[in-house]
Amino acid sequence: MEFITAAAEHIDRMCEITDQAKVQLRALGLDQWQKGYPGREVWLQDIREGCAYLAAENGEILGAFAFQVTPDPSYGVIDGKWLTDGAYASMHRVCVADGCKGKGVAGRMFAYGFRLAKEAGFSSVRIDTHPGNRPMQRALEKAGFQVCGGIRLLGGCEDGDPRIGYEKVL
Repeated sequence: MEFITAAAEHIDRMCEITDQAKVQLRALGLDQWQKGYPGREVWLQDIREGCAYLAAENGEILGAFAFQVTPDPSYGVIDGKWLTDGAYASMHRVCVADGCKGKGVAGRMFAYGFRLAKEAGFSSVRIDTHPGNRPMQRALEKAGFQVCGGIRLLGGCEDGDPRIGYEKVL
């Protein structure tokens, strides 16, 4: 598996994978990603900022995620405690194509994000997910993330929605 920085030519496949994830979340009875986020414009902005990455194998895109090095406003207040203080990297919009789930793609994407964070000089990576998203929670815990507490999303169509904040110390 290789990792590439997403480009505009990948946007249709990125949106297809995101839409597949939205269907899965809806089937779990969750409101996560059901209000229009993330959509094409979010991914295009990530591409413009150079923070969208793709997991690919034999030319096929298996998954996508955003890797960010600026503080996430939603992580400013937590009902709990982050493992570290100070600067951190974060991963967002992690999604794996149907047919590739359960094959270690998410774990490899997390590992790549950890590598990017280390190379950029960060000592930890933060991420969040819906309290009911057990498949993602299992993937996060398997990758070594630890539950830190509850957060509320700030801004956008999911403003105020609860999430569980996780952190992995590198």
